[in-house]
Amino acid sequence: MEMIGDVWVNWFEGEENGYNVCEFHEWRKHDFIELLDQVPVLKIETPLFIYIENGLKDLPHQLLEDIRNKSYIRKNNQREVIEYCFIATDGEQHLVADTLGYTLPIRKSRLIPRQEKLVAEKVKEMETTHYDFEDDEEEQEYHILSPDPEWMRGLTRKERQLKQLLFMAMDQLYSVGNLEEMRYWYTEWFPKQYHESRTLSFENAWQRLYDEIKEGWSKRHYAICERMIKGQPYFEKIWELEHGAKVN
Repeated sequence: MEMIGDVWVNWFEGEENGYNVCEFHEWRKHDFIELLDQVPVLKIETPLFIYIENGLKDLPHQLLEDIRNKSYIRKNNQREVIEYCFIATDGEQHLVADTLGYTLPIRKSRLIPRQEKLVAEKVKEMETTHYDFEDDEEEQEYHILSPDPEWMRGLTRKERQLKQLLFMAMDQLYSVGNLEEMRYWYTEWFPKQYHESRTLSFENAWQRLYDEIKEGWSKRHYAICERMIKGQPYFEKIWELEHGAKVN
């Protein structure tokens, strides 16, 4: 097991989708960034790496034992132990994980480029450690509040956040179940299909709109999201935070 010092981390907490653990070039000034004094590096098999990156499930018991109390952070000139924290790599991809004392990878971070290069160099000389872990082997179920990575591919952090906000607004629209409101938003997206909208059931209109907006991101997505969240304080706050965010 190798150790690396002075590891900058930008913690994303409770994320089960790896696309929400942002790469260094998308870090922002208000993100929770820490400097870890020392972190162990584990070279693991790719299926386990994916399991850690895209899930919030129990880590292998032996992995936890191997890295227990080997990470440190300096606070007020004191060196404090972090119980379960490590850098996971399969030789190609790298991720920092911290369980906050539990058995799940609750916090995750990418590495800064300099440390990615350092890890890549170190793992060339390391043996891959095999850990047994239980996975139900079922494909992860994606849904409107946990979007499929394919729907987020190629988008910037801001675009991903706004798209998830649009999905949240769509989910609320579904839960309210108002047919006239649904027809209104349907014709906002399909302005030439007003007469058709008058014949659609709520379910059909919602599904057709959802099937359209889940692909990609465009000015039309941006516009309908802005209009759909208007007058809803919680959604408007998320919108404002995204527009005020500054990259480091």
